[in-house]
Amino acid sequence: MRAVFGLVLIIGVALAGGAVYLARDYITKTRAQQAYELRQREEALANAQAGLVPTVEVIVSNRSLRYGEKLVAEDVRTVRWPEDAIPEGAFVDMSVLFPDDANKDRFVLRAMEKDEALLAVKVTRPGEAAGLTSQLEKGMRAFAISVDVASGVSGFLRPGDRVDVYWTGSVQGLGQGVAGEITRLIQTNIELIAVDQTAGSDLTGATIARTVTVAATSEQIAALAQAQNTGRMSLALVGFQDEEVASAVEVDQRKLLDIKEAAPAPAPVPERVCTIKTRRGGEIVETPIPCTN
Repeated sequence: MRAVFGLVLIIGVALAGGAVYLARDYITKTRAQQAYELRQREEALANAQAGLVPTVEVIVSNRSLRYGEKLVAEDVRTVRWPEDAIPEGAFVDMSVLFPDDANKDRFVLRAMEKDEALLAVKVTRPGEAAGLTSQLEKGMRAFAISVDVASGVSGFLRPGDRVDVYWTGSVQGLGQGVAGEITRLIQTNIELIAVDQTAGSDLTGATIARTVTVAATSEQIAALAQAQNTGRMSLALVGFQDEEVASAVEVDQRKLLDIKEAAPAPAPVPERVCTIKTRRGGEIVETPIPCTN
């Protein structure tokens, strides 16, 4: 009986020792696997952080904004923007966009869509009204030109476009030796800042305008005023990517119809007359004779 009890005790101790060994081996392997996975996650996180692009908070529009609207804090929000791709003139500080002075409101100068970055050129300065004066650069003046469907590029002109200005009129009596009318390019690459009473660039469709307002120097305005009072002006829309500098252009009826100017008729050669002089008493008489040379 004692032998059987001793055998069972030995077997139980052996089984318990085997279980402890297996459990310790399992725990060791599990801990090693967990440590390996933790190192993998840490390496992946480090690699991800090393590849992240640095960003900066940029102020964008929270809704569609149109020309002339007052800009308020509810119209904007901030988003993370790649630091090396921030547009020039973008606002990154709410205190700069909205100063503490409540009287210094800003207004929208150019139409903006939702989530578009707010740029300094698209809004007025604090306290500045959204009029034409805010769109004129230093030294520039605003001048209105009368147009119609023909001279105004069929109504497809928009504020911000650039145009060439042609003048058609008579130059008779100006000492230029040209009869009839001529057409001449008088100004190039003039910027439009308003069409009729609309200065915003968010026009849709064709608008048959009666006047367009351009930004020009005082000398250019003097030339445009003289041209408008002495003839007809027509506008030619300049392409957005056109960088060609227009040269002097002038066309009259002869050039238009490719009429060559006739050569002047040769002057008549006077007939040569040969004479011989003879004295008859106190009188000298000339007698015609054939010319020999």
